[in-house]
Amino acid sequence: MTAEPIDWMRPPSNGWTYDQLNVIDLPFKWELVDGAIVVRGQTKWWHDRVRNELYSALRGARVEPYVADAERCVLFDEYTVLLPDVVVFDKTGLNVFELECTPPESVVLAVEVVSPGSRVMDRFSKPGMYAEKGIPSYWRVERGDDDLPVVHEFRRDELQGVYLPVAVHEGLLRTELPFPVEIDLKQLVEL
Repeated sequence: MTAEPIDWMRPPSNGWTYDQLNVIDLPFKWELVDGAIVVRGQTKWWHDRVRNELYSALRGARVEPYVADAERCVLFDEYTVLLPDVVVFDKTGLNVFELECTPPESVVLAVEVVSPGSRVMDRFSKPGMYAEKGIPSYWRVERGDDDLPVVHEFRRDELQGVYLPVAVHEGLLRTELPFPVEIDLKQLVEL
């Protein structure tokens, strides 16, 4: 007996799970929110360059036990998996050589670089989901009028369980959390 091919256009009545989607060869990058597939849109050079350079700067500045990674999935539960542009996590107790998705309780910083197709998710939906899972810091990176990155830094307020603004970084990003880092934002887009 041959198994029926899975049709991703017809979700199960309870929604998709990560394990179900992970075995399907989908023709696009995806995230999963409450069992619904969210197609990640095509990004432009500016977005990818900023993401890659932020990842590189965070990787270079990191201190033990932290790890920086780009587009590493964060498994909230079987029905919700997000793919931050950059993630910093505490590797303590994790087998990073076997790890497929990062557990949210290990994440200390999620970074989203806003693009035309991700404005609502990056500005509203994802920060709410990250805060609800207890991720301490969130950076939202916007494209400024001069095409340079502007980093909006947020920290989670433990009592309210939401992100509160800490700083808006233009020109130079200097912060102490999740570890001391200083990034010349102009360098992120210069060739």
